[in-house]
Amino acid sequence: MAAVTSVSFSAIAQSSNDRKAFASSIRSFASNFDTFRFRSSFSCHYTGVRASNSTSRMVIHCMSTATDVPTVSETKFNFLKAYNKPIPSIYNTVLQELIVQQHLMRYKRTYRYDPVFALGFVTVYDQLMEGYPSDEDRDAIFQAYINALKEDPEQYRIDAKRLEEWARSQTATSLVDFSSREGEVEGTLKDIAERAGNGSFSYSRFFAIGLFRLLELSNATEPTILEKVCFALLPCNY
Repeated sequence: MAAVTSVSFSAIAQSSNDRKAFASSIRSFASNFDTFRFRSSFSCHYTGVRASNSTSRMVIHCMSTATDVPTVSETKFNFLKAYNKPIPSIYNTVLQELIVQQHLMRYKRTYRYDPVFALGFVTVYDQLMEGYPSDEDRDAIFQAYINALKEDPEQYRIDAKRLEEWARSQTATSLVDFSSREGEVEGTLKDIAERAGNGSFSYSRFFAIGLFRLLELSNATEPTILEKVCFALLPCNY
């Protein structure tokens, strides 16, 4: 897997309610795009997604209800039960932190699954587990992790692959102009822009990582392109 464009997320606002802070951090990213470093300090918030009936939009809705919310310890137990082999501490420490944070995000009342979010998580996971002694075990850990959160690991992989394949066929111009074109991924991005416009979208760090992955694969690494894409996706934040 190609290395992800180096990104520091320390500049991202900690509160998912502070959209203006996110816009400011994006501008900071744009002015320093080539100097960022991808860090293994993973912290994330939920991504809110409004339901859509459009069959052309690649948006999968996974919402928890107040009656079926497990505890953090239950989610961790389900993960360890599904994958009961020892995991080297250099990997396990970060995995345990990730699953706790993602559990809290997953079971927020307003949580919705988002393909860009999925790409961000898959990117983080694959970089974290790069060099793991066994490819088979690495895949089994991924399956156990996502299943413990009561989501579909295959859907994560399918959506991440689809977005990556789409991004490789894009240019900086076509990426910025996604709203004027039709297609499955374009529909997903339009859905995000629509939610941002009416105030029902909330970013997460996994979403931010997924967005940067799209930019990297499109060879759209100019700081001005980053800001234009963010403006097209999140116009209410500017």
